[in-house]
Amino acid sequence: MSWKISSFSTEESQILVDESLFFIGNGYLGVRGNFEEGLLPGQKTIRGSYINAFHDSVPISYGEKLYAFPESQQKLLNIIDAQTIAIYFGEDRFSLNEGEVHSFERHLHLDQGFSERIIEWCSPSGKRINLIFKRIVSFCEKEVFIQRIEIESADYRGQVRVVSTINGDVQNYVDKSDPRVASGHAKLLNVTRVEQSDSISFVECETTNTHLKTACAAVYSVTSPYLRKDFAKASSIETEFIFEFTGKAEFEKKAIFTDTLRHGEDLRAASFALQTKLHEKSFDHFLQGQTVYLEEFWNYADIVITGDSTIQEGIRFNLFHLLQSIGRDRFSNIAAKGLSGEGYEGHYFWDTEIYIFPVFLMTHPEMAKSLLLYRYSILDQARDHAKEMGHRKGALYPWRTISGTECSSYFPSGSAQYHISADIAYSFIQYYLVTNDLAFMRDFGAEVLFETARLWLETGHFSEGSFKIDAITGPDEYTCIVNNNYYTNAMAKHNLLWAAKFFRLLETQVQEALSALSRKIGLKTEEMDAWQKAADSMYLPYDETLMINPQDDTFLQKAVWDLAGTPKEDFPLLLHYHPLTIYRYQVCKQADTVLAHFLLEDEQSVETIRNSFHYYENITTHDSSLSTCIFSIMASKLGNGEKAYQYFNETARLDLEDTHGNTKDGLHMANMGGTWLAIVFGFAGLRINERGLSLSPIIPDKWSGYRFSIRYQGRKIQIERLAEQTIIHLLEGDGLSLTVYNQPYLLEKETSIII
Repeated sequence: MSWKISSFSTEESQILVDESLFFIGNGYLGVRGNFEEGLLPGQKTIRGSYINAFHDSVPISYGEKLYAFPESQQKLLNIIDAQTIAIYFGEDRFSLNEGEVHSFERHLHLDQGFSERIIEWCSPSGKRINLIFKRIVSFCEKEVFIQRIEIESADYRGQVRVVSTINGDVQNYVDKSDPRVASGHAKLLNVTRVEQSDSISFVECETTNTHLKTACAAVYSVTSPYLRKDFAKASSIETEFIFEFTGKAEFEKKAIFTDTLRHGEDLRAASFALQTKLHEKSFDHFLQGQTVYLEEFWNYADIVITGDSTIQEGIRFNLFHLLQSIGRDRFSNIAAKGLSGEGYEGHYFWDTEIYIFPVFLMTHPEMAKSLLLYRYSILDQARDHAKEMGHRKGALYPWRTISGTECSSYFPSGSAQYHISADIAYSFIQYYLVTNDLAFMRDFGAEVLFETARLWLETGHFSEGSFKIDAITGPDEYTCIVNNNYYTNAMAKHNLLWAAKFFRLLETQVQEALSALSRKIGLKTEEMDAWQKAADSMYLPYDETLMINPQDDTFLQKAVWDLAGTPKEDFPLLLHYHPLTIYRYQVCKQADTVLAHFLLEDEQSVETIRNSFHYYENITTHDSSLSTCIFSIMASKLGNGEKAYQYFNETARLDLEDTHGNTKDGLHMANMGGTWLAIVFGFAGLRINERGLSLSPIIPDKWSGYRFSIRYQGRKIQIERLAEQTIIHLLEGDGLSLTVYNQPYLLEKETSIII
């Protein structure tokens, strides 16, 4: 079964998309799949390398700035370019635009963690030359980006000149026509040091406003005897290697990237120390490390699909890129585009908790924990943000951020999305249910639950015996600033209930820890009682006539948008209509109430969930890539396998087929997580709550089977669904009770559940 993604296109438009598809990264460093040799002047490319959370701060311009509007935002920066390598065969420079390309292919190896381009090229002088470009961003040594070029020719003999560049004079990509991409502040990185020291080429840069620094130190190896020349310039270093080519040659470039967030102020010392440590390590060494690392990753994360090779390719592609983008330290999370591009300026959203976190929670919980630790690390900023927004207590997490402060300048679909605090609380609760890690909750999670619970008492109010929350925005960004958004209220209720539960749990099991935390944040027992009362009284809108949960108090009063009569070229609506026009209609960008029914299905009857699903299905554009996976999950729950597969199919290969037309700006990370959700929570029907695990696997008609594993409280459980049979194995850990098709079972190592 294939473990690689391939492209054979040299069309300019596809090359731009492939720069995202073939990016390589490790959660710390990401390098887009650009050509070493570059493109011709005028050809469009988004050349980029990124360090997770490495950013500058830029001012936000307002025509009319009101109180507490953010004054600045963070922006992920394109960092030092170490990709560039030019190759000359005599007077002929290798380029896909010169001479003749007889064959071209590129591959991303999902089981070995490297990318390659294989080219058969005829030079302008008529010499046939084969070139293979390989590259790795190491999972084992996070700072390492290493390239290998293999050259072979049966009919060229003579001088080869290789010119490698380390360039600090870089800028970010801008697109003024698309609000999903930055439109200004392209040049924010300034070169502070260029040095050639013995065999190491070193370039250091500093951001304009945050004064963070990053550096690149590069070394080389060539299999042929060579003459080397180094040219240190104001913002770059060019290193030239000249050798006599006799039929075969290999060239390696090993670049070490560092930054002041992780490596301290002396980046030269840190970079040189790493180069010394890794001096004898070649491409093959790092390739071996990649293979071992990925064998462990896929052991827990792989999903095997039989009978549908395109979906199999899609799910592995998605999981691999999630792995390449997830932050693994307290400074970083996972951006909307990961480390594959500059869309949404490298910001972290609620996407992490709702769409991506579950993937790692159920496969590699230690990585999931690192995502939670990032949220804990910015809890103080969330407290400050709550105060900025007029609240005396609580934590309001920023809608979009890198370092912890709010980056959203358009508050109706930004800061007003208070639900992000409940989403983050939800992920801490899910972590506890899956891992039973009380120590983590004692040290970190409880504080987040308590502070987010405080927010809801500050935001909502009691009216006619119910607790209501006004003037907020739910997940659907086509409906803003509303009262009693169903999703927000339901998630706030969940947040409040669990904050009260954890207060009681800590009170009975770790009283000393609760006392210390209470002193730290000034928590009173009366607050717990207030949380419980607000949760028990939470208002959840319900329409008796339609027997659905309205999205908010006034949603059903609006006219319904004529989706069938809207020209195809007018989608997505946000690029063609003023927000106020959209707000006045019943039209949804993405799953909202339907998403709440997935995350908190016990809040409503199956009949209400079914009615709501059908109602919102007719008015949802799915202009957001976060949408179709949720509709797939709920169609599975409601027994409509054909519709579930239709929605899932739109999710699984969204980037591989560029169905949203903006993959060039980076991959859609939340959608990638959503693909996994649609299989595990959709087709397999997995649910996690205080009662334990439950499953109700179904299978799409086009598949002959699927198989995956999950981690749960120290166990590894394999779920396999065949055409007529469900098989559940316990591969690691102790036996447990679980529910399958609403029936209780005991799962033990010696026996399997076969239904």
